[in-house]
Amino acid sequence: MHATDVSGLLRQLMGELDNFEGIAKYLLPQPGEVPRLDGIDVWGGTLPLSGIVGGDHIIYVDFKQRYDLDARIRHATEKGRPEVVANLRRCQRAAGIALIDASGHRATDALLAAMLHQAFLLGSLYELDMFGQITKRLFENLNTRFYKSSGDNKFVSMIYGEISEDSRFRFLTAAQPFPSVFSNEHNRFMEVSPGLCVSFPPLGLMPSLGIDRNATQSVLGFTERYQMNEWSLMGAGDILLLYSDGLVEHGEDHDPYFPYHLERKLREVKHLGAREIFDAVRDDLRAFAAPSDDISIVVIKRT
Repeated sequence: MHATDVSGLLRQLMGELDNFEGIAKYLLPQPGEVPRLDGIDVWGGTLPLSGIVGGDHIIYVDFKQRYDLDARIRHATEKGRPEVVANLRRCQRAAGIALIDASGHRATDALLAAMLHQAFLLGSLYELDMFGQITKRLFENLNTRFYKSSGDNKFVSMIYGEISEDSRFRFLTAAQPFPSVFSNEHNRFMEVSPGLCVSFPPLGLMPSLGIDRNATQSVLGFTERYQMNEWSLMGAGDILLLYSDGLVEHGEDHDPYFPYHLERKLREVKHLGAREIFDAVRDDLRAFAAPSDDISIVVIKRT
């Protein structure tokens, strides 16, 4: 192959990669999508290891901003579905946050996160229409779908949580780190009972134990039915952190950044808003060591 042919092929490949990144960046959450709740301040972001996008991804679902809940409540009332009405009314005072970590941290690994992004939002519409809320059934179906459509070594870890204005946090995690709660009063991370921490395998690793199990082959077996965790630990000024495993693994030599150095930084900035806290932690961890993986952090502060 001539040098000119190689050069042309390289330009074509670079152009394809630029085009992919141009598409993928439109899936990144915009400032207007950040949840707005009474008494709750939220901000988050992703630090891709290389390029504009990587394997990490955040989705915000402020139900009252994204969907016409009033119209859905009227429709459910007319249909005589009081349980759906009650669930939709709870959604008016809550917001969902999904943190996704696709295996790998290259720009092209963002394809898996983009697939989950679209499937999750489409599934959420059906969930609201059927149940008035997002249920664990959505994640069981997503898990089986990804098992059938992704390669053996490609899977997605994920945490989805809903924070409500009464500071309750219900969440489901599939191989993502459990959230951490920094207590404003005690000035440190709080321990959470193991009984409140249930996790499941990554999405796509094993199919769900659902109604279609007889039509699905799996050497590793099936994932048990998902279960939601529910926490109600937040007092005034407390900070709830969601993060990908890139934060847990961040460090230099044998000195990890999490949790000691992160806790120290939170003591310094806990009086600030969620966005300022995120910025301070981001700058601090970058100064501490060069990242070796994508890192995502979402700060949820009770004001």
